[in-house]
Amino acid sequence: MKIEGNFNTLEFRGGALWIIDQRRLPVEESYIECRSEGEVAEAIRNMAVRGAPAIGIAAAYGMALAAARSAHLGSEAQITALDEAAAILSESRPTAVNLFWAIRRMREAAKTSESAGEELAAELLELAYEMRCDDIATCRMIGDHGAALLSPETSLLTHCNAGALATAGYGTAAGVIRSGFREGKVSQVFVDETRPFLQGARLTAWELGRDGIPVVLITDNMAAYCMSLGKIDAVVVGADRVAANGDLANKVGTYGLAVLAREHTIPFYVAAPMSTIDMDTPNGDGIPIEERPPEEVRRIGDTVIAPEEVEVFNPAFDVTPANLVDALITERGVVRLAKGESIGSLCS
Repeated sequence: MKIEGNFNTLEFRGGALWIIDQRRLPVEESYIECRSEGEVAEAIRNMAVRGAPAIGIAAAYGMALAAARSAHLGSEAQITALDEAAAILSESRPTAVNLFWAIRRMREAAKTSESAGEELAAELLELAYEMRCDDIATCRMIGDHGAALLSPETSLLTHCNAGALATAGYGTAAGVIRSGFREGKVSQVFVDETRPFLQGARLTAWELGRDGIPVVLITDNMAAYCMSLGKIDAVVVGADRVAANGDLANKVGTYGLAVLAREHTIPFYVAAPMSTIDMDTPNGDGIPIEERPPEEVRRIGDTVIAPEEVEVFNPAFDVTPANLVDALITERGVVRLAKGESIGSLCS
């Protein structure tokens, strides 16, 4: 299966999970070798791997590694090791619901399997690989559903990175961009730099550029002006968690873009797989919002840009109300949230 993006976000080989180190992009394309669930959790926590779907797939492989490590201990001890691995991985990042979806699926598979030891470890490794392949196929469907919403020669704005780097391949919001570009519907993409971690500048601009998609990089505070100049025809972003009513958490700054898009009568689209929908969370008030270290704001890389003693508020995400989302794009189809359509029909 060809994985657009011309790189592997993550790949299991030689008994280890190899993850592209997104902290080093775009300067250096290097990979981290993870041989335990603890190393996978650390890669998630420090954002070497990021993006809700990619975090989920990485966690699935972390569970498979735990099963392999404990294969010689006996069936009960192996299940205990998997429960411990689940706890370690669950603490890595709280907002991305895909993390918990993947862990739960792996635990259920282990506890309902009739196998144990190396056979169980092999089954869980195969399941993780299946989830990786499913994610790529899912993103392609999301991309094609989203492309159908676009007019020819659309100029899109996107925020953060919801591309092949944030998934197992192809991307959610970037999947819409890729499918739209393939069909001649996307003329160019404006990319917010996405302070403070610069996922747009470092990752999205690099990723789309490698696919030959025209990119215009802007600072976050230029979006409103670009809209007022008529440079933006539509906004498409990803999501880390979608509540039952359609409220969603995505990289901080998304809410502001939704407000701006409504003010300028520009369609605001959100692309996310069904695994990102959390029907157990009624609305956005129940979504936990991760706060990142203050050094991410006080510094860019190793360069200090603010007084070291200044207080910092650094939420990684914000919540966008459903009534500002013109369409939620999933692999099962499109829901017009701003028109009052419910996502319940997709879940059934």
